[in-house]
Amino acid sequence: MVVLQVHFLLIPFLMSIMGAAQYMMQDAALLSYIDQRFLSLEKRLEKCNQDVLEYMEEFRDFSKTVLSRLAGLNTAEAEVKSEVENLLTRIEHAQRDIDYFGSVTDSNACIEVHEDLMEQQLLEEAEGKKRLKLMLNASCDHVLAGIKSLKVVKKTGEKHGSWMKDPGKKHTKIYLLSGSVNNVLLEFANIMTFMENNQTLQARRVPLPLPWEGTGHIIYQGFLFYHRYGSLNEIVKFNIQRRNIADQMLLPGAGRIPAYQLSPQTKIDLAVDEQGLWALHAEPETGGNIVITKINPVSMAVEHTWDSPCSSKDAEAAFMACNTLYVVYNSPSGGTSRIQCVYDVLDALNTYINPGLHFPKRQGSHSTIHYNPKEKQLFAWGDGSQTIYKLHTEQK
Repeated sequence: MVVLQVHFLLIPFLMSIMGAAQYMMQDAALLSYIDQRFLSLEKRLEKCNQDVLEYMEEFRDFSKTVLSRLAGLNTAEAEVKSEVENLLTRIEHAQRDIDYFGSVTDSNACIEVHEDLMEQQLLEEAEGKKRLKLMLNASCDHVLAGIKSLKVVKKTGEKHGSWMKDPGKKHTKIYLLSGSVNNVLLEFANIMTFMENNQTLQARRVPLPLPWEGTGHIIYQGFLFYHRYGSLNEIVKFNIQRRNIADQMLLPGAGRIPAYQLSPQTKIDLAVDEQGLWALHAEPETGGNIVITKINPVSMAVEHTWDSPCSSKDAEAAFMACNTLYVVYNSPSGGTSRIQCVYDVLDALNTYINPGLHFPKRQGSHSTIHYNPKEKQLFAWGDGSQTIYKLHTEQK
C-alpha cells in the first residue's frame, strides 16, 4: 500500500520536472533568437549612421557646385535675381538641417527607430508562428526512424533523372523525366508497365513548351512543377492533362549555387510532403546552408522561408517529410548514402546533426530522392537505377 502511495506521488513530481525542462529549452531558443535580432539591429544602426554621413557629404558637394554656378549668372535682370536669391535661401535652410543631422549622428535617433522596429518584428514573428502551425497542421507528428529496405524497380542507364507518382491523385501512373536538361515527360499507366523493357513504346510522351533544368522536379495534383532551363530561379507549373503552362513564379534568392554540392546540376529541388509543396535551395548568404521555402501550389506564392542549419557541402539530395527536412550526404567518389542533418521547421529544437540514418545495402550516389506522402516511401534515382525505399517512422 505504501509503495502505491509513493508511486502516485512520484508521477506529478516527474511531470513537473519534464515540464520545467521543456520551458528551459523554449527559453534558450528565445534567447538565441533575441541575440540574433540584436546583431541584425546593430548592423542596421551602423548602416544608418553611414548613410547619414554619405548624405551630408553628397549635399555639401552639391551645394558647392550650385553656389559656384549661381555666382556666374548675370543677375542684372530683376526676375533672375529674385530666383537666385530664393535658391540661396533654400540652400541655407538645407545646410542648417544637414548641420543638425551631423550633430546628432552619434545620438540615439536611429536606435529608437530600430527598437520600435525590433518590437514590431517580434510581434510579427509570434503571429507568424501561430499562422504557420495552423497552416502546416500540427497533427503531422511522426519522424523518420530508419530506412528499412530497398527495391530496384528499373535501370534506365541515364546518370541523372527523376521518377515519381502523383501523391495528390488517386491514379497509379508513373512519371519519368530523364536527364538533367530535357523537355519530354514520359507517363506510364502503372508500375508494371514502367518495369517492362521497352519504356518508350509503353509510355505516353508529353512534350513541354519549356525545358527543365536539374532533377528537382515534382508532380502534384495533376501538375508538373520544375525549374526552367536557362533561367536563374523560375519555377514553371505545367498542366499535364491539358499540356499547357498554368503558371510561373520566381523563387527569391535561389539559383546562384547548387542546392547540393554533389549534385551540381540541380539548383532548385522541389519537394512534396503531407503539407504540400516545398522548394529547397542554397544561398551564398547562408554560407551554403539549405534554405526551405513553403509554396502555395495554387497561387504560386511564397508562404514562408526558413534558413536551415543543414549544409549543402557533401550533400547529394534532400527531401521533406511531415514538415521536416532530411538531408542526404555522401562522399565525392560515391559510397554509403546517409542522412546527417534533420531540421523541423516548426520546432528548431528538433534539429539533429548526424542522427545515424543510413541507406541499406547500397554503394553509389543519388541524383534525386523524393518522398511520397501517400505511400510513405522514397522514390530515388541513383547511378541509372530507379529505386524505392521503404521507411520506418515513429512519433515525435
